[in-house]
Amino acid sequence: MTETVSSNEQPQLSLGTAAARNLATTTKSAPQMQEITSRHLLRVLPWVQVIGGAYRVNRRLSYAVGDGRITFVSTGADIRVIPAELCELPTLRRFDDGDVLEALAGRFTQREFEPGEVIVSAGTPADRVVLIAHGKVNKLATGAYGSEMVAEVLADGDHFGDRTLTEDGAVWDFTAKAITPCTALILSRGSFQEVAALSPELRSYLENRETGETRAVNAHGEAEIELAAGHVGEVALPGTFVDYEAEPREYELSVAQTILRIHTRVADLYNEPMNQTEQQLRLTIEALRERQEYELVNNREFGLLYNADLGQRIHTRSGPPTPDDMDALLAKVWKEPGYILAHPRAIAAFARECNSRGIYPQSTELNGNKVPAWRGVPILPCNKIPVSDRGVSSILAMRTGEANQGVIGLHRTGLPDEYQPGVSVRFMGINDKAIISYLVTLYYSAAVLVPDALGVLESVEIG
Repeated sequence: MTETVSSNEQPQLSLGTAAARNLATTTKSAPQMQEITSRHLLRVLPWVQVIGGAYRVNRRLSYAVGDGRITFVSTGADIRVIPAELCELPTLRRFDDGDVLEALAGRFTQREFEPGEVIVSAGTPADRVVLIAHGKVNKLATGAYGSEMVAEVLADGDHFGDRTLTEDGAVWDFTAKAITPCTALILSRGSFQEVAALSPELRSYLENRETGETRAVNAHGEAEIELAAGHVGEVALPGTFVDYEAEPREYELSVAQTILRIHTRVADLYNEPMNQTEQQLRLTIEALRERQEYELVNNREFGLLYNADLGQRIHTRSGPPTPDDMDALLAKVWKEPGYILAHPRAIAAFARECNSRGIYPQSTELNGNKVPAWRGVPILPCNKIPVSDRGVSSILAMRTGEANQGVIGLHRTGLPDEYQPGVSVRFMGINDKAIISYLVTLYYSAAVLVPDALGVLESVEIG
């Protein structure tokens, strides 16, 4: 029986493309990886060569000011202050009697405040210390022309009123008002005095707590340098000296390492047109660089989020990052601010706030590219800044460079078997399964030379 060709099916007259591809060399890309980002932080940090594996930051002597944040523990809805954390209060900053601190911690009472509720009012007797366990509080003061202004935004771990525990007849010179649901722990002056009456150690400490500070200090807590200015004639000039910290901080280089394994069969037979070993190394080093930037932001030892001074941390006034918040952030690093780093979603949230106010920030040029800026300071995206499950992130502002007493990166170049500056690739041998191993190593760290080189805007809502 003879087969017939349907009128709709035309006979094939030439070689098909599917078959032709078997004899053709395809045009292909190098291996791609979605994890690679712009890594702006690594680009803008000035990198300092560290010999010996550690970098010592010598500073002028500073005295503790005791304005740290308080840590709490909670059991269900019941919140307690950790007794040792009470030493963060300036009044108790050198007191270390655990039993007395435990007694004081037990005298705090928990209070809940609704948004808009006043916690303390200006002009009323100041007779308590307030610890903010959760929520945000506006510290309101009267301006020079009689208008009410937000002097400060307090949040989790902040406190106020500790001086009222030892000062007679004090009155509040500000109003504290909750702007979100707040939980606070309150210790009255009367309860404090009851504990002091039972503790000779606490009474003795309060009477003599200033004797250790024999030198005057400046606004930054540094030992004052005595000077004379504006004098006429032959006057006796003051003598002075600049004291240094006896135990300066040292930053040790951190390390990121991995062992890259490649089968000899792949390295021998599949190296055209691209070298398999080079491509494996390239992507491995890209992953190491991404981890390096993550550690520079989030490492608890040297990461920027954890090494920002407590006095350099501020909170948003309403939630989303507004132009007012960004101005307050730049005021923290006002000595030649260099860069602002934020998560891309935080940058988008700031853009929305600007749009809602009819403000259109100008861009600036950085390395030949246009980037968004605020007050002329570039705003750079950094996806390593975390975003919490509640949609809250942080924004960093910093000054950079040793000459500016800013933030610097630390690394070590000139390593044995250096593949790229600061990256070494060492051949480790071939095992009995014909697998080649390479040890890939990267050393790095970061240092904040003076506290006001880095500022953090916290509690940034990006939703």
